[in-house]
Amino acid sequence: MENKLSRRSLFRAAAAVPIISAASASAATTSASAAQAPAAPTTPNGGRPDTTAPQFTIAVLPDTQYLLDDGGSDAEPVHATLRHLVRGQARDNVVFMTHLGDVTEHGTATEMRAASRAFDAAGRLPYSVLAGNHDVSGDDQRGDTPYLRTFGPQRFSRMSTYGGSSADGYNSYHVVRGGGREWLVLALDWRLSDAGLAWAQGVLDEHATLPAILTTHDLVWAEDDGRAHLSDHGQRLWDRLIRGNDQIFLALGGHYWPSGRTTMTNDDGNPVHLHITNYQDRYYGGAGMVRYYSFDLARGVIDVETFSPWLLAKGDPTPLEAEHVELSGDVDRFTVEIDFDERFAAFAPPLLPAPRPPSAVMPRGTVAYWRFDEAGVAAAVADGAPVAPGTVARDLTGNGNDLTSELLHTSRPEALTWSAEHHDAQPAHASLRFDGGKQPDRGAVLRTGPDSPINSAKFESGYTIETFLKLPEPFEGDHSWMGILSWEGRAGDAGKHSGWSDDEPTCSLNLSGERFLQFVVYPVPVDADPTSWSHAIPVGRWMHVAIVNDGRHTVMYVDGSKIVRNAAEESRGISTLGKPFVIGATQSAERYEQGFYGWIGDTRIVSRALRPEQFLTARGR
Repeated sequence: MENKLSRRSLFRAAAAVPIISAASASAATTSASAAQAPAAPTTPNGGRPDTTAPQFTIAVLPDTQYLLDDGGSDAEPVHATLRHLVRGQARDNVVFMTHLGDVTEHGTATEMRAASRAFDAAGRLPYSVLAGNHDVSGDDQRGDTPYLRTFGPQRFSRMSTYGGSSADGYNSYHVVRGGGREWLVLALDWRLSDAGLAWAQGVLDEHATLPAILTTHDLVWAEDDGRAHLSDHGQRLWDRLIRGNDQIFLALGGHYWPSGRTTMTNDDGNPVHLHITNYQDRYYGGAGMVRYYSFDLARGVIDVETFSPWLLAKGDPTPLEAEHVELSGDVDRFTVEIDFDERFAAFAPPLLPAPRPPSAVMPRGTVAYWRFDEAGVAAAVADGAPVAPGTVARDLTGNGNDLTSELLHTSRPEALTWSAEHHDAQPAHASLRFDGGKQPDRGAVLRTGPDSPINSAKFESGYTIETFLKLPEPFEGDHSWMGILSWEGRAGDAGKHSGWSDDEPTCSLNLSGERFLQFVVYPVPVDADPTSWSHAIPVGRWMHVAIVNDGRHTVMYVDGSKIVRNAAEESRGISTLGKPFVIGATQSAERYEQGFYGWIGDTRIVSRALRPEQFLTARGR
């Protein structure tokens, strides 16, 4: 529409009838200087997006009215944007595009024909369009208009995402697939009637488990610093639709400028992100600016960027054009942080894999497998209850490598407790919570018995050691060089003197002061200590760690990804000394100091190198 701040009173009454031009000038011609959008697709339509990938993009196209004006304009930037989106479906994983209204300047039949031709460039890219005050007047009960004949239900009916429209035809919804799940997109008229509100509520009720993005034309206006506030119509939407429907986590509008954003709290105490996107006040009527909302479910963010594909395609832009190729700043290029699982938990809790029986996760060569649910522990498991000293965690292979719990030093029972927490892909839905620490040293361990076969196993043909772990958030205190798992004994007693100290054990997985995982092993045939190091691992998040040795070299994996700092030295076997294998700490000079601080879940040792698709995280293996 126009600048909210300079004419606030005018746009508070923005329901005015649009000016209908008496002119019937021909549709805007294509700019001769416009270059084609970049990036050569491998197929005419840019390829299909990957709707299962955790990263995907929803494109947002705001007010295009100055580019579709039969009084004299240029529709080429709109064409260029839509071509770019089509060609970027696979490259940028664009799964949907939504227009925020004011498609045209006057809403005439001539302008709507030009808009229709522009949107024909969208090809098979699914999209939604809604009416702004320059396209129509009054509320969604207005009846027939050139807009409705152009962007009514008949335009969307063949799209795979299209779910339906209100009886009047001015409101629609789409179900979009991205990141392996479905998302509801509501495209609401610029003036929603009571009937329109009831229809929208019905759609939400019928799709009660889908996170929803609400799009409309008039929602929020922004101050010059980008702080956004609800408009009068936006307040109505907030009070009667948004705040009471926890599904709506993102609401987008155009109409006003400058762009801006705000976050409000709904009736369930959850954040709702409200953004205004409009660039018609910018050079060349906004130059077809499009905004990418790039969802990243792995990182828990939506990365937002704004750019003009039309200007991007120009080989030799003028200074003014170069200035508008892409926009930066807090309202045009930013990141919205969302813990998607937590935000949607009330209406769409994540579907976690069911626990898997031990027999499903013991491939050929499994020498030991421990888990801390009822399948692995004879004692009753109660979340948060202390693990009594002497409690046995059975080796579910039947090979006799049972673990027995033991408190270190003068540690209290709370140093080791049962926990219902677990990695989403972990076979057992349980873990142990270790509360180890320094000053004074405290902690707990689980040790094999003196005659357990694993105590003396050499693994010269290779091995895979896996475990699940999680560090607390906040990560309080000094826990540097705490052990996660190890074999007891001194490297010096195994005839190994090349390492950091003769007093360290012959094999251990530890955490450095920088939160790097360290796997150090003394191989059987040589006096060496090849060591692998991870990156700084995060806190507050479960992870799977695998150490894989093929009889020659060792590789560490974190969450199935190979780390870079793997030892180049040849490494065959483990110089075990017949002493216990331990979970929860690492010895020095055959003495335990601090214990592990955090959670440990299922732990498995296999006497051969496994591939990542065979790890404990894999389904059906």
